[in-house]
Amino acid sequence: MTIAITGAGGQLGRAAVGFLKALAGSNPVIALARDTGRVADLGVEARPFDYTHPAPALAAALTGVETLVLISSSDFDDRVGQHRNVIEAATAAGVGRIVYTSILKADVSPLLIARDHRATEALITASGLRASVLRNGWYTENWTGGLGATLAAGALIGAAGAAQFTPATRRDYAEALAIVAADAAHAGKIYELAGDEAFTLAELAAEVALQAGKPLPYNNLPPEVYQGILESFGLPEGFAAMLVDVDVKAAEGWLKDSSGALSGLLGRPTASMASAVAAALS
Repeated sequence: MTIAITGAGGQLGRAAVGFLKALAGSNPVIALARDTGRVADLGVEARPFDYTHPAPALAAALTGVETLVLISSSDFDDRVGQHRNVIEAATAAGVGRIVYTSILKADVSPLLIARDHRATEALITASGLRASVLRNGWYTENWTGGLGATLAAGALIGAAGAAQFTPATRRDYAEALAIVAADAAHAGKIYELAGDEAFTLAELAAEVALQAGKPLPYNNLPPEVYQGILESFGLPEGFAAMLVDVDVKAAEGWLKDSSGALSGLLGRPTASMASAVAAALS
């Protein structure tokens, strides 16, 4: 079984390729990336692959591929259109199964970010391809990735109030992705994936303060104020609005999941918030 993974040059893709190399055994793994130079060090075959190209051009890169991992595009302007190109290419190339990284509760979630994922899941269903859908929750790195700047600013800011999140680390999501891609028994399955531990942003700030040895309050802001601050950092208005929407709707439970599906796939507990903080601070 030949497994190809799109977005292999990104952080999730690179980690997933590493796990796939260990899990796939003698099955070939192909790294698909816009710039193959970025994946030359991964030790697998690399093929050029650009989501923005039309399906016929992409289909050639999928020759011989039996399982295609579609890591969702980071382009918020036409993500569904890009995904359509990939799905149509997979159909034309005779790919047997597609593994898609969606978002938690995508079929019913009111989050702005869920719309593209819901539309993509519908495209996959309509294509007739066998599919495995990984509905990933929030990433711990969405906060810990910028801890240096957060500590320098003296506060963690957001608009989530006392909302509880159950995020997981990129490494845990990547390992689960590899596990599902490497085993055809996961075909037809939808997994709601999240970390084992629920916490608020105030609790996250307290843990950072404890490990960093300096005060770090969580400042909960009105949504419009938080939006303005994010835009002042240089974030595009639409992307800032999406982040604000995540915080506001997290209070309704849309980024919390207690199914244990992620740790079930991994066969171990997910990484703790404290360990993720320690890794970021190191």
